[in-house]
Amino acid sequence: MNSTLRLSALTAALAASALVVACGEREDATIGQRVDNASEQVQQSANQMGQDARQAGQELKAAGSEAMDTIARGAADAAITAKVNAALAADDQLKALSIDVDTTNGRVSLEGKAPNAEARARATTLASAVEGVVQVDNRLTIEGQG
Repeated sequence: MNSTLRLSALTAALAASALVVACGEREDATIGQRVDNASEQVQQSANQMGQDARQAGQELKAAGSEAMDTIARGAADAAITAKVNAALAADDQLKALSIDVDTTNGRVSLEGKAPNAEARARATTLASAVEGVVQVDNRLTIEGQG
């Protein structure tokens, strides 16, 4: 009877051990699945962050390029204004006059007074001869007529 009891106890212990191992395997698989899922989610998040960072970088690059273009156009316009002013100052009839010169995107605007129609036309010719000038808007009025 003692050996039957021992055999029963041993069988029960083996069955319990098998159950514990089987349960442990299921838990390990569940934990493994959880780790895999978490790893996949982390990878997806990292991929999304990478895409977001690339997009932000491209937007920043475009904004920087646009800003540089604006600065370059402004510098070119300032240089054109200075050259037109110098050309007007070198002219005997126009140098004593106060002519306002404004340049936007290569378009020069002249405002002020000219002593006569020939001087007014000469201002347009001088401004047009400056490199980079696309158009001249001569708003000069002739003294005594405006």
